[in-house]
Amino acid sequence: MSELASVIDVSDQTFQSEVLEESFRRPVVVDFWAGWCQPCRMIGPVLERLAEEHGGQFVLAKLDVDANPQISYTFRIQSIPAVKAFRDGRLVSEFVGAIPEQAIRQWLQPLLPSEADRLSAEGERAEREGKPEEAEHLFRQALKSDPGHVRASLQVGRLAVDRGDLEEARKVLEPLRPDPEAERLLAAISVSEWASPDGEGPLAAAERAAAEGRFQEALETFLAAVQNGRDEEKKASREAMLKIFAVLGEEDPMTQEYRRKLAAALF
Repeated sequence: MSELASVIDVSDQTFQSEVLEESFRRPVVVDFWAGWCQPCRMIGPVLERLAEEHGGQFVLAKLDVDANPQISYTFRIQSIPAVKAFRDGRLVSEFVGAIPEQAIRQWLQPLLPSEADRLSAEGERAEREGKPEEAEHLFRQALKSDPGHVRASLQVGRLAVDRGDLEEARKVLEPLRPDPEAERLLAAISVSEWASPDGEGPLAAAERAAAEGRFQEALETFLAAVQNGRDEEKKASREAMLKIFAVLGEEDPMTQEYRRKLAAALF
C-alpha cells in the first residue's frame, strides 16, 4: 500500500496490517459496505471524495461485508453502511447510515491530524535522519501547541533518557503514567541506575547485571530470591523483575518465560 494512498480496499486477510497497524501512522476510516446496499452507494462516493480532498491525512479503507464475514462479525456489523474510525490500533469513533456530507465533515474533524501531530511527525522524521536537536525542537513546539500531546511528550522523555538527563526524563514521563511506553522508559531509567547499587551480595550483583543488559542472569538471581529469600528480599526482587519485564516488553520471550516462573513462585 502506498504511504500516501487515500482510498484502499481491505479484506479479512489485510485488515490487521492495512487498518490496525496503519492507524498508528494516521487515522483509518473503514467503510463497511455491500454492492446490494443502496445507501452504501450514496455515502461511498462522498467518503472517497473527502479522503482525496484531505490528501492522505486519513485513509479510507473499504470493506465488502459479504466477501469478508470474519471482520464483519468481529465488529458486529448488523446494519450498513457502517463507518468506523481507528487510531493507534483502537476504534475511536463510528456512525451508521447515510448521513449528510456536512455531518460527515464534522465527524471527521476530530480525527484529522492536529498541528501538534504534524510537528511531532516532523520531529520523528528529523530523528530518523540523525538530527536529534532538530527533532527535540519540533517535539517541544508540538507541546507548545498541545501541552497534553502524549506522542511528543514520550519523544521528549526518550531523548532526555538517551542523553542521560534522567531528572528531565522523569519530569516529562511521570505524568504520562500508565501509558505503556512511559512505563517502559521509566523502568529503563530505574534499571540504568542499578549500575551502582547500594551494598553487596547476590541482589546487588543482579542489579548491576541488569544495568549492563545481562537480563537473564539478573532474572535468575531475582527469581531465586523470590523463591527462597526473606520477605523483604522477595518483595524487592519481585519489583525488580517487573521493572525488567517493562524494559524488555511484554512480547519478549524472556519476559514471557520469567513471568510464568514468577507466577509459579508466588502462587
